Amino acid sequence: MEHATYIKAGITAFCAAMATILGWRGILALVWVAAMVLDYLSGTCAALKNGNWSSQTARQGLWHKAGMVLAVLVAALADLGLNVAVSELDLGFVWPGAVLPIVLLWYTLTELGSVLENVVVMGAPVPSWLTKALKVGLTAIDSKQGTGKETEEAERNGD
Repeated sequence: MEHATYIKAGITAFCAAMATILGWRGILALVWVAAMVLDYLSGTCAALKNGNWSSQTARQGLWHKAGMVLAVLVAALADLGLNVAVSELDLGFVWPGAVLPIVLLWYTLTELGSVLENVVVMGAPVPSWLTKALKVGLTAIDSKQGTGKETEEAERNGD
């Protein structure tokens, strides 16, 4: 039992540090990590329920998640670099650090949509408005920030 207490304390300290260091961006990052964990667990449960769980598919899911972590790190570094460049070059405006939060929100909504798909596979009903709300959020982000091709590709790949 003492070992579990140390693990809980470590997780709590990490979450507090993230929120303290990054502010609301840290909280958004923690929400994204929670969504990733829920997606992986719900996907595992759905596969087990249907009797088609495989370690190869599970590994592919973990590689997919690792890729997302790298993309989020790229977004964070882009924000940092832009912030330094705008500050040092005295361009007359302040960079708000918009890349990381947008990427985190996009990934979070994508992960939550995947969780809902897994929930349906597990046999639970999902309100259609909830699925639509997530899709509206993704569409809004894509229409403001990009072409939407990333979302369409993710949906085709079952992400």
